[in-house]
Amino acid sequence: MIAMRRAIGIDPGTMSFDLCGLEGEKLFLDRSIATSEVTANPQILVDVIHAAGPVDLIVGPSGYGLPWIKAQDLTPQLIDRMLLSKRRDRGRNTIIKGMRRMLHVLRESGLPIYFAPSVIHLTTVPAHRKVNRIDMGTADKLCAVALGIWDQANRLKIGYDATSFIYIEMGGAFTAVIAVDKGKVVDGLGGTSGALGYLSLGAMDGELAYLLGSFPKGLLCSGGVAYIAGRPDLTPGEFVPLAQTDTRCGLAWEVFMDSLVKTVAAEMSVVSAPREILLSGRLCRVAEIRQEVTRRLASFAPVHRVEGFARTAKEASQGAALIAEGMAGGTFQQLVEVMDLRRADGDILDNICIAGAETLRGKF
Repeated sequence: MIAMRRAIGIDPGTMSFDLCGLEGEKLFLDRSIATSEVTANPQILVDVIHAAGPVDLIVGPSGYGLPWIKAQDLTPQLIDRMLLSKRRDRGRNTIIKGMRRMLHVLRESGLPIYFAPSVIHLTTVPAHRKVNRIDMGTADKLCAVALGIWDQANRLKIGYDATSFIYIEMGGAFTAVIAVDKGKVVDGLGGTSGALGYLSLGAMDGELAYLLGSFPKGLLCSGGVAYIAGRPDLTPGEFVPLAQTDTRCGLAWEVFMDSLVKTVAAEMSVVSAPREILLSGRLCRVAEIRQEVTRRLASFAPVHRVEGFARTAKEASQGAALIAEGMAGGTFQQLVEVMDLRRADGDILDNICIAGAETLRGKF
């Protein structure tokens, strides 16, 4: 007999915080709240969870990840590592400030909230792929991948350990590309280390970083499609028709597609014959973007959009709910075991080998 567990997953998105609740396979919470609203009043998350009823386990908004740290055990040092923000950014009126306030509220709530690892914490990723890397996929991207494993296994009627794909999460700001083989994450290029995002420039040229010198964390969320188009406030839906008529928008379109194809090609060297390429994220909701990405990637493998099981909550929150329910010993514990999530360990700065690495680790 498999125990019935009630669990909630939370996705801290750039545009919205999404909450998804599962009792076994039954959906009991499907909610999206604007990030600006959560930033202004973090207590709203606690109120929504309490209103949903008692839960056994919650996978909370984990940033760069802390392998299964309970909210009540958070220290200021652990929060710094989760958010990877320098002191000068902590008081700014940014999402970082809001996240810090929210984490303090969650810590004091008494709720059974745990923080999930990110890709770099996973023992399924070989050590040689982690060297001098930090962002191989944040915790929310890893949760989205869990939904991808569930989705492919259910559609193709195969075991979790038979799933194989390249996962593309095209969010409202960042794009991540993650490789899965036999149900295990084996590599990843996160939003600040790989493909261009809608707002983010993706991987930064080292010489550009040198010329910039010291820069605020918010700069990592610039340089993407909307910035190339010269209109940072442009929504994806507004951008698409302009890409056909406006020169800068057309350039942004081509840069995005080209960057994505090259990043997927790189991950194909890790998983040479994936069953599929899976798509998810806010940009997937724009039909023209989804169709062009599908067309350009079809030569690699069949392309499929992850469908999930919720109507409102985004993919990462659905995956977080699956993981939370499985970690609590419920219906999806086999998914957790195949992904080998319980053994996640280490620190995001463990693998940095550049000059000054020890000083950097000491700061965090």
